[in-house]
Amino acid sequence: MGYFVPDEQPVIWRGPMLHKAIQQLVSEAWWDEPDFLLIDMPPGTGDVALTLSEVLPRIEMYVVTTPQAGRAARRAAFGVRGTKTEAQRARRHREQSWFTGDDEKRYEIFGAGGGARLAQELGIALLGQIPLDTKLREGGDVGEPIVVYDPESDVSLAFKALAATIVSQGPARVYRQELKLS
Repeated sequence: MGYFVPDEQPVIWRGPMLHKAIQQLVSEAWWDEPDFLLIDMPPGTGDVALTLSEVLPRIEMYVVTTPQAGRAARRAAFGVRGTKTEAQRARRHREQSWFTGDDEKRYEIFGAGGGARLAQELGIALLGQIPLDTKLREGGDVGEPIVVYDPESDVSLAFKALAATIVSQGPARVYRQELKLS
């Protein structure tokens, strides 16, 4: 939304306004032939997730959480399962994990194993664990992905491994190119 409104202006939209904006983003923007379209959604199970599952019926949702935030992630996963759309979605999981201090010691400030336990409980795969790193946030703040400006960092290597896992698994459903809508 930063491209549409000044930073100090709040975006307060009701469901129909969100729905229309998402429809326009998906149907009126030129996407060419993307292998993946990643949409970072707000946490929860509200209008955005429901609209995306309606507008993009082949969507696959990935739940991202920290080890201790299992309740919110559980709700999001159940929300995906509970939508009354005909969407077929893979329900996969990724977790933010530890950070390595200047002393080279691993600190698990959010606890450990919560993501794996939740994934097992939900019957989904834990695709990866991403370490916390100040450089990740700093790069995000200025629009420079850490995999670009520090490609050999632990965080970059973890993101690359996660991406390779997702690509190797492929989409949950494969569609024939000749049936594509134009």
